[in-house]
Amino acid sequence: MIPRYSRPAMAAIWEPANRFALWLRIEILACEAWAELGEVPRDALAEIQAKAGFDLARIDAIEREVKHDVVAFLTAVAERVGPAARYLHLGLTSSDILDTALACQMREAADLLLEDAEALGRILADLAIKHKGTVMIGRTHGIHAEPTTFGLKLAMWLMEVRRARERLLRAREVVSYGKLSGAVGTFANVPPRVEEYVCARLGLTPEPISTQIIQRDRHAEFLALLGIVGASLDKFATEIRHLQRTEVREVEEPFTEGQKGSSAMPHKRNPVACEQVSGLSRLLRSHVQAGLENVALWHERDISHSSVERVILPDSTILLDYLLVRFREILEGLRVYPETMRRNLDATHGIIFSQQVLLALAKAGASREAAYRMVQRNAMRAWEGGEDFQTLLRQDPEVRAVLGETEIESCFDLGYHLRYMDDIFRRVGLI
Repeated sequence: MIPRYSRPAMAAIWEPANRFALWLRIEILACEAWAELGEVPRDALAEIQAKAGFDLARIDAIEREVKHDVVAFLTAVAERVGPAARYLHLGLTSSDILDTALACQMREAADLLLEDAEALGRILADLAIKHKGTVMIGRTHGIHAEPTTFGLKLAMWLMEVRRARERLLRAREVVSYGKLSGAVGTFANVPPRVEEYVCARLGLTPEPISTQIIQRDRHAEFLALLGIVGASLDKFATEIRHLQRTEVREVEEPFTEGQKGSSAMPHKRNPVACEQVSGLSRLLRSHVQAGLENVALWHERDISHSSVERVILPDSTILLDYLLVRFREILEGLRVYPETMRRNLDATHGIIFSQQVLLALAKAGASREAAYRMVQRNAMRAWEGGEDFQTLLRQDPEVRAVLGETEIESCFDLGYHLRYMDDIFRRVGLI
């Protein structure tokens, strides 16, 4: 049975306990930096380090009164620390803590997404190699075109997942910036050294210039990069959905023992997992628009972005985490039907080899226009009447005036289409 998604680690990144733990760490690190500058007594720093902590219920109770999350947090911590708490938040503004902690959260989320992408890439590589020679019809506009292999399709997906991993690395990089530059970013009440100290210990880069906040084009790019990854998963899932249609049935997503496809029709085996991937990818992409809207803020800041981010950043990372894991589960249990693929490839009576005939006629001396007319005429007869394309060509006097029987037969060589499979797989790094 395919395991259901279970990934509490991603959700935990966005839980209040983790958020407040990051806030506390940033506050303590800032005190350490101030102590190095001689502005916080060492004994006060030691007291803060020893006593600082928080209780979630107490923070909630204070916030209900003060209507400010950072003030509630600082008040709850101060109750534990005592008089030395006057050195907490020294020279800082709320966004110094919020944005720096948020950078840590987004980076942690990106790390998990990178693990997901790597795991998906591994299963795709294995399947691509397995099905390198599994011949199927290629389709353009949904119509039979020329032969390809299922492995080639999977190798294509693998390359896209590798690009997804590069995008996630970029997403991680673009948001790994912290700021502790004060109310409007001028360092008026906190020197750059404090910011540098805190960011270094958090593994972040100090934002070169900020207002009261880190500018939201970074967050918009983060969301856009996640949205592109989700769009790729939608693409893969849509392909499986098409290939699972009853009249195609070349592949099928997992259908586990005891699973039911319909409340009314017991025969149904619907591509519900792939449909879920497609649907949730739409939701993920919708968050990109909200992220773009957050870029334009009033002057040095407003908080119109804040309420939006409390939804779209946790939801986007949790969604993409789910989608990457879920699609890997689909691939791990994917059913592939090579016999059906071959039957579908033969269903159009050989007309899929029309380009080879066209090229052979042109090579033998026919004009391209005449060759096209001859091939299309016979292809349409085969398509509309169900006759064998190769037989029709052999019976066509105009074609036979240019090509002999052996030359016609050679145009229907399946291996001709597959002769560069190894070259492509070498480019992908699978050989």
